[in-house]
Amino acid sequence: MSIEVRALEPTAIWNCFADLNAVPRPSKKEERVIQFMLDFGGSLKLETFSDAVGNVIIRKPATAGMEDRKMVTLQSHLDMVHQKNTETVFDFDTQGIAMVVDGDWVRAEGTTLGADNGMGVAAIMALLQSIDIPHPPLEALFTIDEETGMTGAMGLEAGLLQGEVLLNLDTEEDDEIDIGCAGGIDITAVGEYHLQGVRPEYQCYEIRITGLKGGHSGMDIHKGLGNANKLMNRLLYHSVFEFDADISEIDGGGLRNAIPRESAATLAVNQTNDGFQEAFQGWVTILKSELSATEPDLQIALQPIAPFDFTMEPTKARDLLRSIYAAHNGVYAMSATIPDLVETSNNIARVKVSDGAIKVSCLTRSSRQSSKMDLAQALQSAFELGGYAVTFSGAYPGWNPNPNSEILKLLETTYKRLFTAEPRVVACHAGLECGILGQNYPDIDMISFGPTIHGAHSPDECVQISSVQKFWTFLKAVLADSPKK
Repeated sequence: MSIEVRALEPTAIWNCFADLNAVPRPSKKEERVIQFMLDFGGSLKLETFSDAVGNVIIRKPATAGMEDRKMVTLQSHLDMVHQKNTETVFDFDTQGIAMVVDGDWVRAEGTTLGADNGMGVAAIMALLQSIDIPHPPLEALFTIDEETGMTGAMGLEAGLLQGEVLLNLDTEEDDEIDIGCAGGIDITAVGEYHLQGVRPEYQCYEIRITGLKGGHSGMDIHKGLGNANKLMNRLLYHSVFEFDADISEIDGGGLRNAIPRESAATLAVNQTNDGFQEAFQGWVTILKSELSATEPDLQIALQPIAPFDFTMEPTKARDLLRSIYAAHNGVYAMSATIPDLVETSNNIARVKVSDGAIKVSCLTRSSRQSSKMDLAQALQSAFELGGYAVTFSGAYPGWNPNPNSEILKLLETTYKRLFTAEPRVVACHAGLECGILGQNYPDIDMISFGPTIHGAHSPDECVQISSVQKFWTFLKAVLADSPKK
C-alpha cells in the first residue's frame, strides 16, 4: 500500500506524503503532527519553530544565484478531515491512513485520504529537503486546525512572516489559479426536551440512511447532492404528522464542512394507524427518484427493533421537525459578478437528539459578508421560532480577488508556457486561509493552486497521480521564475 504509493513519480512528494499520512492528524489534536514537522525541519538543520498557537514555520535560504528574489511563503495546513464509512473499522487517533493506488488515482481504504491538504504539505516538505531545485528564499508556513475553525491562521501574529509572496497550495483542480474565496460562520442551535415513556400500542423502528456521496460543503454544495439530515427530517416529518409517531433519537452527519452522508433515527409508531410501512416505502421511492441522477447509491432502511424506554415529548419533536424543514440547506445565492460561482450557501451538517438534548450544527459560507449574515440570521430565525437558543461562532473572512496581482500574472504566464493552455482564474466557495492571513499581512501578494483532488471531506477522497506530476512541474517553475526584490 504505502510502498506502492512511495514508488510513484515524483517520488519526492509521494514519500513525504506517505510519511505525513503515517502520523494521525485530526483537527484540534495536532500535537503529533506538529512535533513531526518540527523534527523534520530540525533534521534538515533549517530555522524551525512553532508559534504560540502551534503553527510551524521553517525557513530555507535561496539557492545560489537567487538571493535577489523576494522571499516566498509556501502555506498549507497540517490537519485533515476525519470521515469513514460505517463499516470501516479505523481509529483516526492512533492509525495512519491506509493508501491504495487505483489507476491514475490514490485513495484510502474506507476513510478520507488527507490529500486535502496533505499534498500541499508534502510538496513543501519536498522543496525544503531538495538539493537540486532552484528557488528563492523560502518560508514554509504549516497552519493547524484549518478544517474546524481556522484557529491556526487566526492566531498567527502580525510581523511573524517575512515573505512578500504567499503561495497557498490548497485548491483542488490543477487547471485553476485561485484568487478569492468565501468566508464562513458556524450556526449552532441547542434545546432541551422532557423524556416520556413509550406508549404500549407503539412499535419501535430504526431508520437508517446510507450510501450518499457526501463531500466538501463548499466545493461540492452546488452539485445537488443529498443531505442525510434533510432527508431524515422529511421521513420523520411524515412519520410524526401522518402516523402519530414519537421520536426517540436522531444521529446524523458529522463535521460542519462535510455534506452529511449518513443518518440514523429511532422512533415509535402508533400501530392503530395501519399502513405505516407501506407509506414509508412510498416516501423512499419519492426520495430515490428525486436524487436518482446525483445519488444512485442512496439506501434507506426501515427496521423494526426491540422496544426502547423513552421518546421526545411530541410538541418538542414537532418543533424540531418544522425548524429543520424551514432551515435553508444548499445554495442560497449565486455570484452576480463571477460566472458559476456560488456566493452564499449553508450546510446543515449535524443533527443530534438524545437524552433530553437537541443540537443542530450548520456552516454558512459566502464571498459577501452581508449575504453571509443575511442567511445566518434567516437560520437563526428558523430555529428561534422553534424555541432553540442560537449562537454564532467561528466566523472568518473571505478573500477578495485582486485581478492585478503580480504573482497572478507570473502564474498565468508560466502556466501557458508549460502547458500551452489558458489556466482558469477563479474564486472558490471553499474557505481558504488567505482571507484570514491577509488581515495581518495586507501587503503580501497571495495566490492559491494545487493538484486535482476529488471527494474531499468524504471517504471517496482521491488525488490524481498525473495531476500531482503537473502540479510539481508548475510549482518548481513558478519558484524558478519568482519575482525579484
